[in-house]
Amino acid sequence: QVQLVESGGGLVQPGGSLRLSCAASGSHLDYYAIGWLRRAPGKDREGVACISSSDGAIYFADSVKGRFTISRDNAKTTVYLQMNNLKPEDTGVYYCAAVSPGLCEGRAAYEYDYWGQGTQVTVSS
Repeated sequence: QVQLVESGGGLVQPGGSLRLSCAASGSHLDYYAIGWLRRAPGKDREGVACISSSDGAIYFADSVKGRFTISRDNAKTTVYLQMNNLKPEDTGVYYCAAVSPGLCEGRAAYEYDYWGQGTQVTVSS
C-alpha cells in the first residue's frame, strides 16, 4: 500500500509559478515511479510528468516541456512539480500517482496503482 498526499495548489495569474508537493508513505516506495497527472474541466486525465524510481529518468508531456520540472528528495518520499510560466490551459485538478514497476515511459493514467486526493490549480487573471 502507498499513500499519497498532494499540496501546493491555488490560484495564480498567467505567467506565474506554483510548486506542488506529493508526500508518499507506505511500503516499498522504491518500486514505484511517481507521476503527476491532471484533469482539466471537461477533459480526461492526462499525464503531465513522471519520475522513475530507479534511475530518476523523467518524462514530460509536450504541453509542459520547458515550463515544468519534476524532482524528488533523497529519501524518495516527496516528489515536487515546479510549474513556471503557467497558462490558463494548465487549469485543472492535479494528482500525484504511483505505478509499479517504476518506469515512466508510455504510462497511461489507468496504469497507475495509487492516487492522491488531488489539488486544484487555477490559472486566471
